[in-house]
Order: sequence, then C-alpha cells, then structure tokens
Amino acid sequence: MSDSIKHECGIALIRLLKPLEYYKEKYGSAYYGINKMYLMMEKQHNRGQDGAGFASIKLNMLPGERYISRIRSVESQPIQEVFSQINSRINKVLRDKPDLQHDLERQKREVPYLGELLLGHVRYGTFGKNSAESVHPFLRQNNWMHRNLILAGNFNMTNVKELFQNLVDLGQHPKEYTDTITIMEKIGHFLDDSVNKIYKDLKKEGYSKSECSPMIAERLNVAKILKRAAKNWDGGYAMAGLLGHGDSFVLRDPAGIRPTFYYKDEEVVVVASERPVIQTVFNIDFQDVQELPPGHAIITKMSGETEIKKILQPLERKACSFERIYFSRGSDAEIYQERKLLGKLIVPRVLESINHNIEKSVFSFIPNTAETAFYGMIETVENYLNEKKTKAILSGKRSLSAAKVTEILSARPRIEKVAIKDVKLRTFITEDSSRDDLVAHVYDVTYGIVKPNDNLVIIDDSIVRGTTLKKSILKMLDRLNPKKIVVVSSAPQIRYPDCYGIDMANLDSLVAFRATLDLLKDKGQYALVDEVYEKCKVQVNMADHEVQNYVKEIYAPFTAEEISEKIAEILSNKEIQAEVEIIFQPISNLHLACPHNLGDWYFTGNYPTAGGNRVVNQAFINFYEGNQERPY
Repeated sequence: MSDSIKHECGIALIRLLKPLEYYKEKYGSAYYGINKMYLMMEKQHNRGQDGAGFASIKLNMLPGERYISRIRSVESQPIQEVFSQINSRINKVLRDKPDLQHDLERQKREVPYLGELLLGHVRYGTFGKNSAESVHPFLRQNNWMHRNLILAGNFNMTNVKELFQNLVDLGQHPKEYTDTITIMEKIGHFLDDSVNKIYKDLKKEGYSKSECSPMIAERLNVAKILKRAAKNWDGGYAMAGLLGHGDSFVLRDPAGIRPTFYYKDEEVVVVASERPVIQTVFNIDFQDVQELPPGHAIITKMSGETEIKKILQPLERKACSFERIYFSRGSDAEIYQERKLLGKLIVPRVLESINHNIEKSVFSFIPNTAETAFYGMIETVENYLNEKKTKAILSGKRSLSAAKVTEILSARPRIEKVAIKDVKLRTFITEDSSRDDLVAHVYDVTYGIVKPNDNLVIIDDSIVRGTTLKKSILKMLDRLNPKKIVVVSSAPQIRYPDCYGIDMANLDSLVAFRATLDLLKDKGQYALVDEVYEKCKVQVNMADHEVQNYVKEIYAPFTAEEISEKIAEILSNKEIQAEVEIIFQPISNLHLACPHNLGDWYFTGNYPTAGGNRVVNQAFINFYEGNQERPY
C-alpha cells in the first residue's frame, strides 16, 4: 500500500494456567509470561505503531498487596519503550532486594508486572487523541477486586452516540466521549450490577462480608455480563478484558469483521489478532491455533476453566478482506496463498494492457507488502510463456536447431527491483511546494534497467488516496523513460469509507470517489450529487433497518474501467511523458482468492451492519457540506 493509512490494532492475551514455579523450573524463568508477551506484541507491531500498552494481574493476592500493574507508551518505539521500563523496574527491585532472587513467592508479591494474567495492545489511533491517555489497555478501578476492569481492543463502533447516551440514561457521567471509554463503562455497569446481586444473594444465604469475596469470583457469570453489555453494539471488534480477581475474556463481533485466534494447552491460554503470532511465539502447528467464532467469547475463569461461549447471534460472516490483502502479516499460511492468488488472477488484464509483449516489459512491485502478490503474478506470466514456448517448439514444420530451441527456452519475464523506499521523510517544511518536493523523493529508482519503448508493470497491494503515486512514484518511474507505466492494484477500487477499525473515514480522500465526481462533471450528470445528498439527509433520523447506502448511486452510471481510466488521468500529471494505465482487481477475483473472508464494504458498499450504511451516508453529507468531522 503505497498510501500509508492508519489501521487496525493488535491484541495479545496470555493466561498462565500453572504456578509461576512451574515456568521457572521448566523454562528457566518465572518471567516466561512477560517474555512471551513481548514477543507477541513485537510480532504484531505491523498492526499498530502509534502506541503500546501492557497490563498484568496477579492471582490470589492478599488485601493491601498490589495485584494490578499497567504501563503505556506513545514513544517512537513504543513496544521497546514499554518493556524497557518493565525490565528496569523489575531489575531495580531485584537489585535493591537481593534476598528476593531465590524467593519466587516474595517476587510475585513485590515485583511489578509478574503475574499470571497478561494483556498487551499495539495501537493505531483512529479515534481520539494520540496521547498516552488514549493508549490501551484502559483501566476502570474500584476498591472491590471484582469490579476492576482492564480493557483493550481492536475495534471501532459506529453507534458511539447511542451507546454514550445509554450510559447517561443509566445515570453515569463518562469522563470522555470515545468508543473505548463508552464500551468499558457499559461492561463496567453490568459488572457492578452482577457483583451487587451476587453479594446480596450471599448475604441472604448467611455468609459474612469477608466470606463473600471468593464466592463472588466463583459465581460471576462473565458471559451474561457480556451479553447484556454488547446487546446494542454496532461495529467490528475483538474486545479483550481482565477482571481484577482473575477472570478474562475476548469477545469477537457477530460478523467476524475483526480477526481473533486462540490456543490452549495445559500450560497457557493465548489469544491474538493473528494466527502466525501464536504459532511462532509458542512453536505450535497451524492446526493447533483456532479461530474464535463470530459472536463468541473465549472466557477463562480465575480457576483456569476455559470455555467458548456464544454471546451474540452470529451474522453472515464478513471477515475483513483487507486483512488478507494488506494488514495481517503475510507469514500466515492461508494469507500467503491468498495474496499469491490475487497476483495470479490479475495477469490476464496485465497481458492485455501490454499487448502480451513480455519481452518488452519489466515487472516489479511497490511497496514490500505487495511482494507476495508479485510472486503470484510472475508465476502466472511464466506459465503463459511456457505455453508459448511449447507451442513454438511443437509447431515447428521442420526440426529446430539446438540454438533455436535454446533461444525459445531462454524467454522469461524481466524481473527487476525498480523502486526502493529510501526513507520516511519528515515534512517539517510547511510550504506546500517544498513539502511536495520532499514527498516526491520518498522512493528512489534503479537506473539503467528499463530500455526505450519498454513497458513498466508495477504491482501495488491497493490504492487508497493515490497521493504517493501522484507526488512520488509515477514521477520517479517516469525518469526511467518507459513507453508505458502499468500500475496494478491487487485490490479492487476503494470507493467507500471504513468504520470498523481502518482509518478511511472521509469519502473525498478516496481517489476512486474523486474520479467518479469528475466523470459526473464530464458527463453533465453532477446533479446526481445533489440528489444523493437529499436522500442521505432524509435518512439521518430513520431506524437502522430502514437506512440504505445511497452513495452507491454515485458510482452506478460508470463501469469500473471508466473509473480506472479517470483515476489514471488524475494521478498522471502533464509532467509525465509515459502513458499511464491503472488496473484494479475485479471484485469477483477478490472473492475467488479470499472465499472465507468476504467483508468487502470499502469496495462494494455492502456494509455488514446497519451502522455502516448510516456512516457512509453521513460521510457523504460531510463531504457535501464541507465538514471534515468523522462520520461516526
């Protein structure tokens, strides 16, 4: 993705099922859990680089002993900063109290972060300010152990206003208007209510106040709390929570939009946003890591008992396809093959674009995340060439000379490393012209590999805004003097905003939307914009089930090819000498490549929840009125 967009978050949860002495004896360190959490967060740093946070809970602590620790950072290397501080604090305690070195029981009581229940989070900011206070995990504190709640998630809610008002109606006074605070307080409300009811029941049964605490932990029904809290949530989410006494949960949204995977054996329960993270860190096989079903939660009680419980009725599965195209690490066995297939499926259109002239074409990719799709594309081009070679040899009317056979067999795609991302230049100069000049040099090119009249085929994983293409990549590639530049997107045209965790909130930032507006002007049909605006306005106060995505009507008059041509026109300015063509993956190919992850609303406008339709209409209203606010 040559256009950088902030997206997603990553969660990691570890519950140690054995006493700390077990890990000390078997693995040589009582800090086994902390070390594993560091690795899990580092393996998911691709999911969030704006901030990182870590929290731990110690089980079975006495009153007056600290049992919750938390640390968060928004430094430039937030994961390293978090664990550097953790190590410093641990080492300081051990250095100041050398008698603790061989007393693990005292270490647990006195050394911070050393616990059995660990929660980690890496963040890209999509809502709220990017300060340490905005970084997960969030903590809801209470003097009752059971009412302490630590929350971290990979999510966005489309109906924050409604959920916020629900809290106000319950008599609460939330300290911030953000989806994270709103969700935490909603869970917290029903947690408080449940604890109160259990406490009253125990008192009626004759138990003393001090006897109630462990029994509350035993009787607390986490699944019931989640069912009540999540009843009206609309969004994509993987929500992880820890309760002060030691229960934990991870809940996935009913459409399965956000990814969640888990692993359990006799030693640990592990949950993460990506499968290969668990595979690598715990050295286990692909089939040992399970996907958490949509609408379900994995709940581990203080006792260590673990269950998968249905919390919400699952909807039609609409797992985010962008996870497969770009966001998740390509080391996942399934994702790797899907990305290769995306590259393979686009080849017929590429060959058509270059008139099947492979000899006069150079193939490459930008950025590195497109490399796997590039491999798939090249394999298919090679297969096409092999078919041509076979026909050339077999169709010979007389015996071919060895030299001729060698000539035929030597034909192969010209693969080159054309563009290199030199450095992430900081746009510290405020003047637009100066900043644009800096951006134009983000990528450098390899000179001397493209010959006059060559085609230059570059595959990208997706094209969102087109800014980097226009201001940097196309200009740099044009310096190589190709006859034609073919930019291939392994993803379809991004036409609609996302509201489930990806930072694509504004319509007018999407190059496909801008190109379509230009087409409407060219065809004298721009009045359609006014019509769609009025339809969107009418729906503002309608019930969710009545709301439709009227923004689809903006794209309806044009084919995908017409929009692609206009995008190429927008992105290639007068300075570029080469012909520029942009090829997008058809939606049908996307579904072929990713058959189990059909969430495609940013391409098709088919949102999996009612809130998505409301958001896209509001995004259009904001565009029409010149309002830069988020539509949710």
